[in-house]
Amino acid sequence: MALDGTQRVDWVDTAKGFCIIFVVMMHSTLGVQNAAGAEGWLGLVVEFARPFRMPDFFMISGLFLARVIDRPWRTYLDRKLVHFAYFYVLWLTIQFAIKAPMMAGEVGYGGALAQYLLAFVQPFGTLWFIYMLPVMFVITKALHATRLPWQLVLAGAALLQIAPIATGSVLIDEFASRYVFFYAGYILAPQAFRLAAWAQDHLAPAFAGLLVWGVINGWLVFAGYADLPVVSLALGAAGALAVILFSAGLTRLSLNGFLRVCGEHSIVIYLAFFFPMAATRIILLKTGIITDIGTISALVTAAGVIAPLILFWAINRVNFGHFLFRRPAWARLDADPPRRGAAQAAE
Repeated sequence: MALDGTQRVDWVDTAKGFCIIFVVMMHSTLGVQNAAGAEGWLGLVVEFARPFRMPDFFMISGLFLARVIDRPWRTYLDRKLVHFAYFYVLWLTIQFAIKAPMMAGEVGYGGALAQYLLAFVQPFGTLWFIYMLPVMFVITKALHATRLPWQLVLAGAALLQIAPIATGSVLIDEFASRYVFFYAGYILAPQAFRLAAWAQDHLAPAFAGLLVWGVINGWLVFAGYADLPVVSLALGAAGALAVILFSAGLTRLSLNGFLRVCGEHSIVIYLAFFFPMAATRIILLKTGIITDIGTISALVTAAGVIAPLILFWAINRVNFGHFLFRRPAWARLDADPPRRGAAQAAE
């Protein structure tokens, strides 16, 4: 089941899995390269994915919103705001507890506490995505209530993405840069599902289109044009469509197993990847067993993806620690929460 109680869709989970792996890859690769003071071959993959990695994640997050946007505000806020707020506060606290001694050595415990409190208005580190999602959910429902034409809202969101907005506020800057993709996922969801269905019925032209897209995306990225106004918007949109084609094609060929599992538990991976990622990076760089920076980055990425899945499996196995990935009853506004199995947890 999905967040809203609807049946899961395999190609959507596959696309989410693809995106979460690329997010972990980015953080892992940049962390390794910064620590080692050298670049590796996986950095080229990270750079190739930069125009579409987060746009696609936001687009997918909006796909099922039309099915729940007319729910009463109390229920809507419980599912779309309190839900993510619980996991943000919980995992923000966990991350700070782990990092506090190191931070205190640099700015003192008072400075570390100040950084923790600041994170409630300035999203912290890797957790900014789940801070941003409820903001977009609430704003979209408010816009829906105004009955503004969706074309006008979409155009306005596109202008925000194109505009050179750089205030230093993660909330403002990332909203301006990403909202157009979230809103497009919401309002153009029927077209996205039709594109996926077409790709599954026309594998050859779909993969041919992916090849053409890959060449164009790669050329614009490595030629230094990807961040230009309008070009950035076009690449984000084209990349989101490409991920739909790719995910639908893999699903049709039944080659999506691992990606689908990652997508089903994408928030689990997103919340918990930081610690195994950092630990694996430190171990590999300190021991020097492997010297190739690209290979180290790949292994750190694998640890960041697989370790949270193992942790989630272990928690369900021993029936302890469910609060890490499943919101408890006291953290709900809705007195009658939806019934769901353990596998859905933070999803």
